[in-house]
Amino acid sequence: MTGAHDAAALTAGPQALRLEDGRQLRLLSAREVLEARRESETLAKGAEERPLCANACLLARALLDGRGQPLFSAGQAVLDALTPREIGALARIWARFDRAENPGFHCGEERIDGLKKVWSTRRRTGCAGACSVPSACCPQRSGPGR
Repeated sequence: MTGAHDAAALTAGPQALRLEDGRQLRLLSAREVLEARRESETLAKGAEERPLCANACLLARALLDGRGQPLFSAGQAVLDALTPREIGALARIWARFDRAENPGFHCGEERIDGLKKVWSTRRRTGCAGACSVPSACCPQRSGPGR
């Protein structure tokens, strides 16, 4: 293993979420999400069908059996096998898992405020204008022009 790979493994969260029934939901790459969106556009026949088709296509890529193998080959297979309620419930679980592992700009004001505080109280170099001791190479001047 390379050092970069070790660091990535240490900072990465879980890549799959095990469900109570033994199935797993895995995180998807950006490419896989785009592919799911494109596939859903071909399945949906109108605006009211888009959300269900989009969730089915996402689950076709994210839902795995207990051994980590895909359960479905495509979104159409998900639509054929699961009810709309099952598709919606699994999609909501996946969305919560994805948000927890990949927080974005919508992570919440409280978390953003915490990050701001960390950045505002971090140590700074002497060149940042926040010197805590006088520099040895520029001793303090004395006298009336000080």
